[in-house]
Amino acid sequence: MEETAGPPAFRYENPLYMAESSAAADLIAGGRLQLGISRGSPEQVIDGWRYFGYDAPEGKTMADVVRANTEVYLQVIDGARFAEPNPHPMFPNPHPGPLAIQPQSPGLRRRIWWGSASNATGEWAAKLGMNLMSSTLKEDESGKPFHVQQAEQIAAFRAAWAEAGHDWEPRVSVSRSIFPLVSDADRAYFGHGRGEDGDSFGHIDGFRGVFGRSYAAEPDRLIEQLREDEAIAAADTLLLTVPNQLGVDYNAHVLEAILTHVAPALGWRS
Repeated sequence: MEETAGPPAFRYENPLYMAESSAAADLIAGGRLQLGISRGSPEQVIDGWRYFGYDAPEGKTMADVVRANTEVYLQVIDGARFAEPNPHPMFPNPHPGPLAIQPQSPGLRRRIWWGSASNATGEWAAKLGMNLMSSTLKEDESGKPFHVQQAEQIAAFRAAWAEAGHDWEPRVSVSRSIFPLVSDADRAYFGHGRGEDGDSFGHIDGFRGVFGRSYAAEPDRLIEQLREDEAIAAADTLLLTVPNQLGVDYNAHVLEAILTHVAPALGWRS
């Protein structure tokens, strides 16, 4: 099984420390870590990064800082040697010349995902050779339904990937909230028309966003709805979001219901 983590907000992270931590985690997990990183979701506080000792240089934004830090992070997990060694070290250096961060975990570089909310950042991620993680919030770029805009984002990502000339195939994930109504508890929690609601549009963090709908219906109806979701069809990985406040047992029931009543009809594999 894969070990999935992310996406941490890179505006709060030192890229070199993150490189050491993620390489160590990947080695502990036997090379199974799938790590998502991103600029970060809208904050609960104003300029929260400042409480952690970070700020943007004159003329730059924290989005600029995040992208620069991400490029550094990708270089050093890929083995870049950049640190001038002490001529009188406490312990012998493993080789002459500049040193890299330690530990190194071969293969991790191809298992980094970028959490993208726009076509432009999806294309940027493709150029840098990161997999695409697209959630249930996206910058509204056309007024089209969320799943259509997300499918267009995936197409733009794949086109940019091909143009960049990488020699391996990326992965693309989308996130959905899906609740098959198969028990009285399901109908009590989610059976009051919530799953029939459409997308939501609004302003958040300085841009107009589109929020994807939740899916909640009897299994047959759910299968029909999900077949029409263009972004799910375009992606190769579906991440299921669950309401953690309802507890482990209930969420295990939701996942089991999806695997039993929905996934087989849509050809999904766990």
